[in-house]
Amino acid sequence: MTTTSPQVNPVSPVNPGNPVNPGNPVLRTPPASPAAAAAYFSASLAFHADVSDVAAALADARATGGDPGFVVLDSRSTASWDQGHVPGAVHLPTALIAEQAEQLLDKDVPVVTYCWGPGCNGATRAALALAELGFRVKEMLGGFEYWVREGFAYETWEGPAQQTADPLTAPVDAEDCGC
Repeated sequence: MTTTSPQVNPVSPVNPGNPVNPGNPVLRTPPASPAAAAAYFSASLAFHADVSDVAAALADARATGGDPGFVVLDSRSTASWDQGHVPGAVHLPTALIAEQAEQLLDKDVPVVTYCWGPGCNGATRAALALAELGFRVKEMLGGFEYWVREGFAYETWEGPAQQTADPLTAPVDAEDCGC
């Protein structure tokens, strides 16, 4: 009679207590410890802002006549800006940040950068350039693409515009997604 011992998955050397599961693509690299995950996700929120949150803060400021506490910066080209941009945004292409940011922006006011969308890292490059100049900065996740896809009003060289929200990015009959 042969006996087999139960198969035990090896333990991650990075996260002791988290078994490595080489047959499962999700768990091949085990999740971080809760403390490491909390630190990472907390940091992520310090670096990123959601399109819906930016839109809500701007709408609240407009409704109350107040200040949202940040400035939105479009880091794309002039042709892109003319095609459409967030209302009230400052236009400053990434290539011009080093020479113009200190004339256009106040270092005491946080800056939220955006570019085309998730397939573009122009907002990341703009945020880096601003941070290197001493600005406090966040990147707007989703960029202009998700601003439009979520149904928020925008401006073009021809005037105001707005599209119906894409049901894959925004709730159809609700004000927010509840995230």
